[in-house]
Amino acid sequence: MRGLVALALLLPQAALAQDFSTMRYQCDRGVEVPATYVNGPDQSLAVIHVEGSQITLVGEPAASGARYGWPSDGSNYVWWTKGDEATLYWKTPDGEMPLLTCKTAA
Repeated sequence: MRGLVALALLLPQAALAQDFSTMRYQCDRGVEVPATYVNGPDQSLAVIHVEGSQITLVGEPAASGARYGWPSDGSNYVWWTKGDEATLYWKTPDGEMPLLTCKTAA
């Protein structure tokens, strides 16, 4: 619920109604990651639940699929989806290290 409140603060109410979906991903080591996506006319967001925390990430440019990160570098997570697959990365000074490889749960 807190993630939805964060979404409401980041997007105008009109944008919330445009494209809103929730998915569950089954990842390495039996980890499950729920993700809520909001796609508005000016901004896209993903709220994921990882390591006991809800993390709100903002859409970033991607050559393929949909990529979400935190523009102020306040979070080192990157969530990148393509089709029914997703990868959670951790940003380091040397690049991005994959943490989890996931597929949508049936």
